[in-house]
Amino acid sequence: MWGGLPQSTDAEIEERVRPRVERTRLLEHPATPKLWEIIHESALRMQVGSAEVMREQLAHLAELSRKRRAVIQVLPNSAGPHVFMMGMVSLMTFKDAPAVAYVEGPFSGQLLDDTPLVERHQEAYVLARAAALSPTASLTLIESAAED
Repeated sequence: MWGGLPQSTDAEIEERVRPRVERTRLLEHPATPKLWEIIHESALRMQVGSAEVMREQLAHLAELSRKRRAVIQVLPNSAGPHVFMMGMVSLMTFKDAPAVAYVEGPFSGQLLDDTPLVERHQEAYVLARAAALSPTASLTLIESAAED
């Protein structure tokens, strides 16, 4: 995280990382929400931290996939430009409430509840899923990246 925030202190970076680490624990709970992730290949191949840190992160993704705690698809570099190049989106659907989208860029995030805008994000996600590798091929790529 230091690369994107070069003037931040270690304490500030820890403050940003801690909630993300805590959220990952949700995937260990038996009543975990259904999680379907599309990860761009460049995110798997860009070294952030040491080689050991990268291997651990990629092994964690592979384990989530193998244990069926998440469906993970990799959007390969060969897929070319895509709508989510400028940030990430999380789509959330509920049994008792309208769907929402959370969009995040480098310096901010926003929860969207405007139905037409959420639907546009959902449509874009469907297109990204169609361009992504299958979960099985994605697992193979993740394991290959971990070995590299």
